[in-house]
Amino acid sequence: MTKEIICTVCPRGCRITVEGEGEKILSVEGYGCKRGVTYASNEFINPVRILTTTVLADGELLPVRSKEPLPKDKLFDCMEVIRATKVSLPVKMHDVIISNICNTGVDIVATKAVK
Repeated sequence: MTKEIICTVCPRGCRITVEGEGEKILSVEGYGCKRGVTYASNEFINPVRILTTTVLADGELLPVRSKEPLPKDKLFDCMEVIRATKVSLPVKMHDVIISNICNTGVDIVATKAVK
């Protein structure tokens, strides 16, 4: 399988082509630095994303994010849990809103204090 990945590690935005089978990478081409090789390899094998959204908190929208990157294939499942979550105020910045979301080991935390 061949996959083209646009690197987001630096502003160059290299178009990197990764060829592999499952979790085995056969070749990486088009990178401008070693960080690009690492990024493209990780993106090919196990793509992850930081999830940023809002949670309902006593009628207000509270901005939240994942404390660490989540597996890309779990994002919709995580959003279902977040959408069903309601929080009571007050909330401090970095308070854990949802612990271990979807058994990923990643917490969803508040990014703003709301009284």
